[in-house]
Amino acid sequence: MAEILVLVDHVDGAVRKPTLELLTLARRLGEPSAVFLGPGADRATEVLGRYGARKIHVVDAPEVDEYLVTPVVDALTQLAERTGPAAILLPSGPDGKEIAARVALRLGSGLITDAVDVTAGPGGPVTEQSAFAATYQVTAHVTQGVPVITVKPNATAPEAAPAEPVTEKQDVTFGPPSQAVRVLSRTPRERGDRPELAEADIVVSGGRGVNGAENFALIERVADALGAAVGASRAAVDAGWYPHSHQVGQTGTQVSPQLYLAAGISGAIQHRAGMQTSKTIVAVNKDADAPIFELADHGVVGDLFAVLPQLADEIERRRS
Repeated sequence: MAEILVLVDHVDGAVRKPTLELLTLARRLGEPSAVFLGPGADRATEVLGRYGARKIHVVDAPEVDEYLVTPVVDALTQLAERTGPAAILLPSGPDGKEIAARVALRLGSGLITDAVDVTAGPGGPVTEQSAFAATYQVTAHVTQGVPVITVKPNATAPEAAPAEPVTEKQDVTFGPPSQAVRVLSRTPRERGDRPELAEADIVVSGGRGVNGAENFALIERVADALGAAVGASRAAVDAGWYPHSHQVGQTGTQVSPQLYLAAGISGAIQHRAGMQTSKTIVAVNKDADAPIFELADHGVVGDLFAVLPQLADEIERRRS
């Protein structure tokens, strides 16, 4: 079987969930091979093998950490030229999509971004995407070169398939452009106990109807009861009620959780574009004609200040 290269998303060797999803999808297409760049590969070997990686290509070079994305592009391109994979999978995100675009250009290959599903087809991988602000579902496949595909988090549930991976250390030649911009310092982003917004299985979001920063405590209470991430509409973020890093929408974070709870969000097209691929959508809004109800699987027409406390009480009661 042909190799499927999967770029590992990790923090000092701690593998992040989107990589496990990519390995699960890669098994549909061929033989998964993880591409681990930077230090910490020893700490990642067990979890990569547990989710089906048959091979781990390791590039432990200082350039990967000291510079921006160009060294990653060098490494992935050279590995693809050596191994002749049937496809290259990367996690969607600002870095992932930039790397994918550059790799596809260098390989003379087709590129698909923000896939929400990947399956095997007679001519190679077949993807599903949401297009034009999630108005259409598109089926596509690459017709030239090695398919380079970025996949949204939560596109599939990670499934273990234990394997004994073979680790191969790879030497990469980094060109002068790779060293054009050096990273001078890094400051860890403060984070609490809640899941990362883009990777969360459950997201609870508040909008204009929350009516103030102080009232987001209610959104947070429901989120914490569910073990969810907190999101916000653009209206709530622009009003200063919640940080911009939590904005869900076309110009914010695009999410695709198993459950999306929208409270006090009317459902403007910009917001819908960022969450319409959620598996189950629940809306709470006192306006029965709010556009969000056209999209919701379940809807409650009512005041969120009456509905959400009851919801939180019931969840907490059942969990206790």
